[in-house]
Amino acid sequence: MRVSDFDYYLPEELIAQTPIEPRDHSKLMLVNRDLGTLSHDRFFNLPKYLRQGDVLVFNDSRVISARLFGTRNDTGSKIELLLLSRMRKGVWRALVKPGRRMRANVLFTVHDRNGNMSDMTGRVIEVEESGSRIIEITNEFLIEDIGNVPLPPYIHEKVSDPERYQTIYARSEGSVAAPTAGLHFTEDLMLKIRAKGVLTTFVTLHVGWDSFRPLKSENIVDHEMHSEYWYMPNETSSIINRAKQEGRRVISVGTTAARLLENAFEEQNGYPISEGSGWADIFITPGYEFKVLDGLITNFHLPKSTLLMLTSAIAGRELILRAYREAVNSEYRFYSFGDVMLIS
Repeated sequence: MRVSDFDYYLPEELIAQTPIEPRDHSKLMLVNRDLGTLSHDRFFNLPKYLRQGDVLVFNDSRVISARLFGTRNDTGSKIELLLLSRMRKGVWRALVKPGRRMRANVLFTVHDRNGNMSDMTGRVIEVEESGSRIIEITNEFLIEDIGNVPLPPYIHEKVSDPERYQTIYARSEGSVAAPTAGLHFTEDLMLKIRAKGVLTTFVTLHVGWDSFRPLKSENIVDHEMHSEYWYMPNETSSIINRAKQEGRRVISVGTTAARLLENAFEEQNGYPISEGSGWADIFITPGYEFKVLDGLITNFHLPKSTLLMLTSAIAGRELILRAYREAVNSEYRFYSFGDVMLIS
């Protein structure tokens, strides 16, 4: 298949710039794979469409303050850093702007949020072929104090409360982008879901910048996913194993948890899956046979993106593109702060 097979028309005004209040009042599109039907509701009514015994799997990763500003030590010129992933203590893969002159061994100082020099300094260790840098920084414990939450490139307005770009259950720091399907959940909605007999359980996948990276080749088989760290606790693997044995549904909240579950299955060579961790680089496209997932809660994604390809893999490309056309016609809000669909 070709990347252009996953294109669709989206008016710019439908790209959500701010989160909806309250969180669970976003529009909900219901995509029924068996019937090929689309219907509409609000997300606070999600429990109506879940069954007793269903398992919802959430990604509890928390977005770090990964956008840093500073200056080069030699020239004093301003730089911007986006931390992509932690490789080991004090060593990160990062994007740097302007990058062309940020060669190996260039030294820099990071500033605090007021523009003053901080106690964090750094050095470029290596320039990768992709253009990203491997950097070494001192006093990395300061990241959350002096850094900024990195909003996606299509969001141009400031968010008054940075916690609105975090899920209510975020606890494991490490993502540079939020697992946005989880942004719709409130404490009250979680209670209603559990009261119906739906099991909720958690995994961790630290979301990288790959979600926003365009595919360079028109042929999708040529695309290579960046790897992202994942962890599945024993409690979660046990809940999933039991559900699959008993024929109950496992529904992923978001594409990140979906990729983790399928990646874990592949790495562990089938059931029973067990507690584990690793680096997920699975690329799910139409034709993939899901081993764990029975349903998916997900936002509306960028045209020609790997996330749109994953949703097309579980629901079928034609049905998903029809759903997106209907969402545009119904003026749904798109992307990270936008509305949501349940594929079942």
